[in-house]
Amino acid sequence: MNGMTPPEKIRKDHLDTLAVSMLLVCCMFWGFQQVLVKATVAELPPVFQSAVRGVGATLLLWLWCQWRGVRLFARDGSLWAGLLVGCLFAAEFAFIYIGLQHTSASRLTVFLYTSPFWVAALVPLFIRTERLRPVQWLGMACAFAAVVFALREGFGGGGATGDLMGLAAGALWGLTTVAIRAANLTRLAAEKLLFYQLAVSTVVLVLLSYLMGEPWGGDWSHFAIGSVALQTVVGAFASYLAWMWMLGHYPATKISAFVFLTPLFALLFGMLWLGEAVTMTLALSLALVAVGIVLVNRKPG
Repeated sequence: MNGMTPPEKIRKDHLDTLAVSMLLVCCMFWGFQQVLVKATVAELPPVFQSAVRGVGATLLLWLWCQWRGVRLFARDGSLWAGLLVGCLFAAEFAFIYIGLQHTSASRLTVFLYTSPFWVAALVPLFIRTERLRPVQWLGMACAFAAVVFALREGFGGGGATGDLMGLAAGALWGLTTVAIRAANLTRLAAEKLLFYQLAVSTVVLVLLSYLMGEPWGGDWSHFAIGSVALQTVVGAFASYLAWMWMLGHYPATKISAFVFLTPLFALLFGMLWLGEAVTMTLALSLALVAVGIVLVNRKPG
C-alpha cells in the first residue's frame, strides 16, 4: 500500500470459495478459543487475560502495518466512529470473559451467537441491499435452533448472570458490525479498522481490570502462556483481521450467518478436551446449521 489510501474495494453480493474457507477456519478456532478461555480463567483473571491478549495483538498489528505501509493515523474522518466501534468491542469482550466465570463455555456461547440476528435486523436499515428475504430468515432460525438443540443437554448448569452477560456480548458484537457498516468504516484498510477495536479495547480493559482489583502478578504456567499466545496471535490478530477484511468485501448479513457454527465447534472441542464421544445430537445439529447457512446464502430466483 506504500502509505497510500486504499483503492475502492470491490464488494461481492455472494460468498465465494475463499470467503467460505476463511469463515470455516475462523469459526473453528473461535469455537476452540471459547473452551481455551474457560480453562485459562481458572488461572488468570478474566478481564486481565483479555487485556493481555489485546496488548499483544495491538503490538502485532502495529508491526504488521509498519511492514505493509498501512497508515494508521492519517486523517480520514473515521475517528469518532472508530472510537465508538472500539468501545463496543471492549464491552463485548468484558462481558464474555467475566461471564465465563458464571457459566459454562457452551452455555455462554449459545447466547453470544445471537449476534447474527442483530446484524440481520439492523444492517438493512442502513444498507438496503443487505435485507434478508423470508427464506433467509428461515435459514437463520434453523441455524439458531440447531445450536440450542445441540446444547440443550448442558442447560442444567449456569445461572442468569452468565446468560445475561452472554446475551449482552452477542448484542454488542452485532452492534459493532452494524456500526462498522452504517458508518461505512469498511472503506478503511482492514488493518486500520481492526486497530481501532484492539487499541481502544485494550485501554478500556486494562483500566477495567485495575478498577476490579484483579491480581496482575503470579507465576504463569506453560499452559497459561500457550493459551494467551494462541488467543493473541491467532484469535485477536489473525482471525479478527480476516473478519475485518471479509466485512469490507462481502455482505455482513451473509458472513454473520456462518458464526452459528462456532458454538457447535466449541461443543465439539469441549468433548474432545474431556475425552467424550461425539453424539448423534451434535451430528444432526451440524447438518441443520449447514441447511440454515445454505438458505441464508441462497441466490434469489
